[in-house]
Order: sequence, then structure tokens, then C-alpha cells
Amino acid sequence: MADLRVLFVCSQGMSSEIAVNALKDEGAKNGIEIEVKAVSTQEFEDEIKNDWNCALVAPQIRHRFKVLKPMAETINVPCEMIEPMAYTPLGGPKLLKQVQDLTK
Repeated sequence: MADLRVLFVCSQGMSSEIAVNALKDEGAKNGIEIEVKAVSTQEFEDEIKNDWNCALVAPQIRHRFKVLKPMAETINVPCEMIEPMAYTPLGGPKLLKQVQDLTK
């Protein structure tokens, strides 16, 4: 089982594969196995219940954050926006730090 389970939320559930891979790769460099699943905003309410350590919301759907965050917090899953600068191929270190900060 993965050390950390991170739910990415984006518009169509097809989160940038680049950001997902950057997070997984950074975790591997630090000896942390990270499972990441990307879902659409429509799938979020059901999927957040499946034992995720945290949820990260993609920058392109920031307008939905005020709806998504309370859904996650209701079941004690921390939820934050992904910084735009972390949502890049080089964003792995920032994403990992954000996940670690959220899951402390």
C-alpha cells in the first residue's frame, strides 16, 4: 500500500499527467510511495470517501474550490488548491511539500 494517497481534482478527471508524474517521481526520490488518482469535479464527492490522505484542486477549477473543500472537510480530508507554479513538470518538490504539510 502507498505511503500517501492523494486525490487530484480537475475539470474532466484528466489532470495533467505531468503534475501527477512529477509528484510521484519526487516522492520516489524521497523514499515515499505516493498513489495519485485524478477525478473530475463530478466524481469528487463519491471518491473523497475512499480513504485519501488529502485532496488537491487544480488551478483551472479554482472557481469550484469553495464547493469541494467543505465536502472533503466533512470527512476530515484536508483539501487545498495547487499553486499554479507547482502544476508543472518541475513542480514535484512543491507538490510533495504541499502534500506533506497537509498530511502532518
